[in-house]
Amino acid sequence: MSLFEVRGLVKHFGGLAAVSNVSFRVRKGEIFGLIGPNGSGKTTIFNLISNYHRPTRGTIHFKGKNITGLKTHRISRLGIGRTFQIVKPLGRMTVLDNVMAAAFAKVATKAEARDLALETLAFCGFEHRKEVLAKTLSIGERKRLEIARVMATQPELLLLDETAAGLNPLELERAIELIKKIRDKGVSIVIVEHIMKVMMTISDRIHAISFGQTIAEGTPYDVANNPAVIEAYLGKEYAEG
Repeated sequence: MSLFEVRGLVKHFGGLAAVSNVSFRVRKGEIFGLIGPNGSGKTTIFNLISNYHRPTRGTIHFKGKNITGLKTHRISRLGIGRTFQIVKPLGRMTVLDNVMAAAFAKVATKAEARDLALETLAFCGFEHRKEVLAKTLSIGERKRLEIARVMATQPELLLLDETAAGLNPLELERAIELIKKIRDKGVSIVIVEHIMKVMMTISDRIHAISFGQTIAEGTPYDVANNPAVIEAYLGKEYAEG
């Protein structure tokens, strides 16, 4: 049985079909890539999974349970965490306090939250910055803090939305290492990313969409060489070349 599955997912905004009959499964312990050109519906799918938007049609299943329409905080407590394209830490709080705030999703006391936050920061290689105010962090550091915050909720499934965007080459390599480390910890990952180096390096399987519809799914190699994917990214002349 798959850990996570979406079935026939549809989302309309007025007359616009942002997502149209998308289905996929995520196995336990895998990194599942979700790719597509800008505006293809990737973040909308994440928002449907997290119930920031309700699906027009279709269902979402986690560990065999239909979670469609559950409140966002309940989805988080079940074990699904996510990051966001635009990171917004609690700027006037320290890195440690940011992660402690997230840890309260799993623990009840301040002491427990501090212990879990310190453990999470150490895992993410960010403990040395724990006393720094979040508003002073670089974009790369804010991205790492975003991951630390969601990891403090102890997810079984992690949705990563453009975690590598805006990173320099060294930060990018470190981000890839951290994502693999999270997977090795036993957390399944669905990742949205425009940097193909990241997707091809870390994904076990990739699901490609365009204009809200599925156009391919398979190994990174198969998807990268699929004519429909090439056309969606580069144009018809490249797909036929």
